[in-house]
Amino acid sequence: MGLDGGLGHLNMNSCCAFACKFNKEEICVAKASDLKRGMVVEINGVPHAVKQVDAKSPSSRGASTLYKIRFTNLKTGQKLDESLKGDDFFKDADLVRAKVQFSYVDGDNYIFMNMEDYTQYSLSREDLEDQVDYLTEGLEGIVALLVDDAVLGIELPSSVVLPIVETAPAIKGATASGRTKTARVTTGLEVQVPEYLEPEELIKINTETGKFMSRA
Repeated sequence: MGLDGGLGHLNMNSCCAFACKFNKEEICVAKASDLKRGMVVEINGVPHAVKQVDAKSPSSRGASTLYKIRFTNLKTGQKLDESLKGDDFFKDADLVRAKVQFSYVDGDNYIFMNMEDYTQYSLSREDLEDQVDYLTEGLEGIVALLVDDAVLGIELPSSVVLPIVETAPAIKGATASGRTKTARVTTGLEVQVPEYLEPEELIKINTETGKFMSRA
């Protein structure tokens, strides 16, 4: 099948040949250059979540950009760091994706409810890592990643709306193009926001980058 170095990703030629042979073009979900935080791909038959992507520009003319990607094994929680070329392809992970709502926190566990059959799933703070910074009770648009009805992780919505609970007073005359200041939202996450924003205002935050997007 042309696996590259046993990692489980495919180069462009082997991926296309495999897809054409089985008539399943969807087997190639993304090139390494298209991977984004939160995506889930298969490595050596095991689902891995993309946790961090860092593009390294080539130092010499004609060299390819390298992508340093940190994955988390969704079954064991182990980290995997890889340096990849932009045209390395990955297979879609064999997972069931279920729409869930975040319900509540029970000690160190976060409880999610299946929106269709009301099944509850539990993940620890350690499992979720910094995803907890975007979770508020009742949040919808979350996707649970299931294997044999067991939850391995979640995919967050692309953005969430959270209220500012602490920030410096708004500066008179500040505009949208002005400087920024630090604001803390209800979950404890700190983001840089425009100086004209005040406490209790609702803001939209990108869950991939953790950055302020707009007023909500």
